[in-house]
Amino acid sequence: MSIKEIKSQRTGDRYYKINHNSGLTIYLYPKANYNSKYAIFGTKYGSVNNAFSLDGGKVNSVPDGIAHYLEHKLFESEDGDAFARYAKTGANANAYTSFDKTCYLFSCTENFDESFEILLDFVQSPYFTEETVAKEQGIIGQEIRMYDDSPEWRVMFNMLEKMYHNHPVKIDIAGTVDSIAKITPRYLYDCYNTFYNLNNMVLCVAGDLTPEDILKTADKMLKPCEKHTIENYFEDEPYEVVDNYVEQEFSVSVPLFNLGFKDKAHKVSQKELAEIEILMSVIASPSSELYKRLDDGKLINQSFSDEYFSGPGYNSVILSGESRSPKEAAEMIKQYIMELKDKGINKEDFEIAKKEVYGDAVSSLNSVDNICNTMADFHFNQIDIFGLIDDIAACTLEDVENRLMKMLDVNNSTLSVIVPKE
Repeated sequence: MSIKEIKSQRTGDRYYKINHNSGLTIYLYPKANYNSKYAIFGTKYGSVNNAFSLDGGKVNSVPDGIAHYLEHKLFESEDGDAFARYAKTGANANAYTSFDKTCYLFSCTENFDESFEILLDFVQSPYFTEETVAKEQGIIGQEIRMYDDSPEWRVMFNMLEKMYHNHPVKIDIAGTVDSIAKITPRYLYDCYNTFYNLNNMVLCVAGDLTPEDILKTADKMLKPCEKHTIENYFEDEPYEVVDNYVEQEFSVSVPLFNLGFKDKAHKVSQKELAEIEILMSVIASPSSELYKRLDDGKLINQSFSDEYFSGPGYNSVILSGESRSPKEAAEMIKQYIMELKDKGINKEDFEIAKKEVYGDAVSSLNSVDNICNTMADFHFNQIDIFGLIDDIAACTLEDVENRLMKMLDVNNSTLSVIVPKE
């Protein structure tokens, strides 16, 4: 086991990276005099990982939605429900499945050791039977139908379905009622034994804690794992979108839109992420020229937001919000991007955006949940939380302009719109 202390010259903060004997990487971010403590235990396994092999063996194809199903089932054991155990410690617990990871978490102000032990216990203790798996199908089926009735959910997945030809990122994270009906205990154990290997996972903790506080429980609870090679398989994905427009009627008072710019699939470096964050602030932050134009034209409201959306085999930029005229808003956004590519980014706008991004990155270190969630995500993408802040500080106008020219292809975009029912 090794423990490395990593310090930031800019913020004065530090964290510990622990390579535990079990194979798990543990991050501890001490926050002296903080009452709240937060822990997140995650695996590099999400909804897109539906075809994989272990150590070069045969390719396993599993039903859509199984990562999310597995997240639900892990809370159950022969001895009862993990939420009931957390209720006794007073911790606030939750979990989520995204496209590329599954995470289990809790926050507390007291009884940290007991809650921490619960987290490490149930995530390492799968218990699936035909009866319990069948029972969950109705519960998750209801959840799927609930999301189908959500305009915010549908506007996003309608967009993804028209952006991606083959990649499973276009499939609902929870799968479909038909796909989850195919899930069996054997499928769940196969996926668990593949992806819930501690070498494929990360544990992040923040609060008024020391490495000794963490290791006394980790050493007791973590079960050593043999390291394996996991290979994920995706069909070839064309660069071009499927279609540039999709519309659906819903019971909404104001239309919603998602405008997605599809990019070439690639792994994003730390420096590139810094450049993208500043670029998106230049384009879409409330202080940007584009935001002012859209707001003056009454084409957006405060719901307008941006996201750089990337993972294994998919990269895109999404701009979204409510608009009385989504097509007009999308056209103004594309025109502004073309204007920036033609004339360049105003130096003052760049400096404002850079300060905003830097300030947000530093201020996020005051929140234990932000720290842990970010560190878990960054671990799986080989990005350092302090290194990104340094790269943001070192970013130049030329860097961001060069990044702009490599992305945001206005001819390779999809506009998804939810309109009020007639």
